[in-house]
Amino acid sequence: MMWDFIYKYYVGPTLNGEPYTIVDTLTYAIILILAVYLVYRWLKKTGIDIDQQFILSTIPFVVLGGLLRVVEDTGIIPRPWNVILVTPIIFFVVFFITITLLVISRTLEKKGLIASYTKGYAAGGVCACIIAAAVLAYFGITETQISLTVLVTILTMAAVSSTAVWALLRYGLKWTFTENILYKLLIFGHMLDASATSFGIELHELTYVEVHVVGSHLIEATGTAFSMFALKLAVIIPAIYVLEMYRKEGNSQLWHLILLAMIVVGMAPGIRDMVRMILYV
Repeated sequence: MMWDFIYKYYVGPTLNGEPYTIVDTLTYAIILILAVYLVYRWLKKTGIDIDQQFILSTIPFVVLGGLLRVVEDTGIIPRPWNVILVTPIIFFVVFFITITLLVISRTLEKKGLIASYTKGYAAGGVCACIIAAAVLAYFGITETQISLTVLVTILTMAAVSSTAVWALLRYGLKWTFTENILYKLLIFGHMLDASATSFGIELHELTYVEVHVVGSHLIEATGTAFSMFALKLAVIIPAIYVLEMYRKEGNSQLWHLILLAMIVVGMAPGIRDMVRMILYV
């Protein structure tokens, strides 16, 4: 009976690419919270400062996660090996790559071979992104297409909506703390996700669907995928306020890590959805 439950809500959906349910969504949310705490404890033990520079250096790995997910979407990797790039397993894969490059960069800095481990760490992430992007570009050129129109349209939607939200917070609500680049990245990541989702469902030539529980129910209830922008605003505006309150009174390093996790859950799927639509897969 236990195996039937596990297969129904975790193994089956992963193998078959089925939409998320409330059960696996809550499970992955709990895993994310635990992962943030464990990573925080590990980084503290290693003496790595969890500051703004560290978070910015980690952003390439967020992009990498989105790109690798599209590699699976293309069908390049045969079954059953493709599951290594499917949620939730892909999180462990990207985490392993990230930690490996972080440890290598830290070791090289201690040996005096590089001046800053954060720069080496970020460079490793950028190189990994270039490799993944090259694979996807080759697939697009040889198998499908690469639509620059889709790229420009989605990025424009994300840029305009992000600017509007940031201006509302900065000048409308007088939240001067949103000048912080990390808050800007948080806003952009979630607006990119909303832009890609709404474009894919409402405007793209292919038929895309929202697989996440809350988003799919909202789209069904409102009749439009553009309602994703409202959902994102309902989440990120209170979240930014709470984060800033915690920043003033709480642990700065944990604040940085929580903010990174929030950037990940918006930016990574946004990158994935946008690149899928650019390649028509």
